[in-house]
Amino acid sequence: QVQLVESGGGLVQAGGSLRLSCAASGRTFSNYAMGWFRQAPGKEREFVAAISGSGGATDYADSVKGRFTISRDNAKNTMYLHLNSLKPEDTAVYYCAAKAVIGRATIRVDREYRYWGQGTQVTVSS
Repeated sequence: QVQLVESGGGLVQAGGSLRLSCAASGRTFSNYAMGWFRQAPGKEREFVAAISGSGGATDYADSVKGRFTISRDNAKNTMYLHLNSLKPEDTAVYYCAAKAVIGRATIRVDREYRYWGQGTQVTVSS
């Protein structure tokens, strides 16, 4: 069992920055591929970014590439998402997710993840 807790969301003006954190407890953190997803009101949940267990491989949605950075600190059992150059369309609840994997896999598909956090709200004002 893995418990995930997101933090760091808030209200920010367009062009601003935030750092989201996802703290994990339970099993060996480095054995889990991790991802960030988001869901805006009235829209389906969408992939944002993913990172392999070691942190050596990352993947991003086209809509955030070049603006968001995913990282992890396995010694602290924490994953991060740095959000820069924020736009109003980035407004959503952001969720972190985890899946036990072997190797350098990054996972884009939400249904492949077993564990989810409760979400943190990011609101970008224009």
